[in-house]
Amino acid sequence: MHDIIQVFFNIDIFKNVFPLLMQGLKMTVQLSVVAIGLGIVSGLLVALCTTIVKSRYIRGIFFIYIDLFRALPPLVLLIFISFLSNFWEMGFSNWPIIAVSLMLSTACYYGEILRAGIEAIPEGQFEAARSTGMNQFQTMIYVVLPQVLKNTNPEICNNSLQVIKMTTIASVLGMPELLRTARDAQSLLYSPAPLVLSALIYMVLLWPAVRWVSNMSEKKNSH
Repeated sequence: MHDIIQVFFNIDIFKNVFPLLMQGLKMTVQLSVVAIGLGIVSGLLVALCTTIVKSRYIRGIFFIYIDLFRALPPLVLLIFISFLSNFWEMGFSNWPIIAVSLMLSTACYYGEILRAGIEAIPEGQFEAARSTGMNQFQTMIYVVLPQVLKNTNPEICNNSLQVIKMTTIASVLGMPELLRTARDAQSLLYSPAPLVLSALIYMVLLWPAVRWVSNMSEKKNSH
């Protein structure tokens, strides 16, 4: 037991690498904010194009996108976009490559959540809004979307937690987020303790959010 603690839970190593991991955590938070923001905005666009757009061709394109990118592993997409950027000599830094990859990977999930929320709104509310003189855009902004965001809040939050964990794929491109920083420290110290500490940091930060989302889901299902 003492050997396990010394190898995996070495307090001295924890103290030494903690400031370094905090820098990696800062990058993880930045990536998460960008990925979640882009994912929700683009997901809303996907939801609108699959619900209110009349053209079957446009709707079909977006449904194909949803199916394809839900089936494609985010890491594979990230590597593909990175190689594509290098092949065309675009000169992009890692930030836009990672941001676009995460946006494409997450927008389809946010889109499906929001689409389900829009389709759950009774048709009578659309008709009532139109009877007051609202156009389709005003109906969506003032009547539909506030209800959709409220009703799908647990699902959106749960998906956002998955996006935060998905940011670890940025380590493949050398982005110094939390996992990459821990792996670099592990390589220098020849100890798994930095990886264990990074896992503990993820748990401390995300576990309360997981419980909060679970409570929201239980309250929603009980109504």
